[in-house]
Amino acid sequence: RLYTDLSLLSANPDLGADVAELFNHLTGYAEAEYTHLLVAPDTARTGFEALLDREAAHARDGLDAWVRVKVNQLTDPGMVEALCRAAQAGVRVELIIRGVCCLRPGVPGLSQNVRVRSLLGRYLEHARVYAFGNGGSPEVYFGSADWMSRNLDRRVEVIAPVLDDRHREAFLSILDTEWADTRGSWELNADGEYMKIPGDFSAQGTFAAARHPL
Repeated sequence: RLYTDLSLLSANPDLGADVAELFNHLTGYAEAEYTHLLVAPDTARTGFEALLDREAAHARDGLDAWVRVKVNQLTDPGMVEALCRAAQAGVRVELIIRGVCCLRPGVPGLSQNVRVRSLLGRYLEHARVYAFGNGGSPEVYFGSADWMSRNLDRRVEVIAPVLDDRHREAFLSILDTEWADTRGSWELNADGEYMKIPGDFSAQGTFAAARHPL
């Protein structure tokens, strides 16, 4: 089976220092204090919740407030509740969840601002990306963690911010293209049923053609 994934090479000294902190912590040499990274099981959950709560505050202040997240699974009750809080505050929430999703979108008074899609294709979607509108100055993170209790509480997972403007725009463009997919996308309804999105636009085909033009 072939996978799609994302990676980033960085010479940013702050990110390098955070990674050194992580390995020193894992080997027992020191307690870790991270400048940029969100690391499970220590700071990932609280970091994600803080980012979602910030979007809710932006929405209440009338600022640009949205969340677009791509993960394989969404089953953690705390993250579901945080997403619903943000949606109830007026945040636009768009989720690309390939597998199990325990949040029912479009429920009035609860998740009416949430949309959920599952993207399936020739290549197994493996990347996890977390994007936040941040009042008009978007922030993007990516890493290894699904929004599951095991990932946030019982595993070592690393989520890194995308600090370079060009790279951030590239990540956002990838999410835009995948959200626009119609060939392999299914939308989750409020009744828990998935409906095929009609159309023939393939995000994976678009990326493959750009990488290897015919």
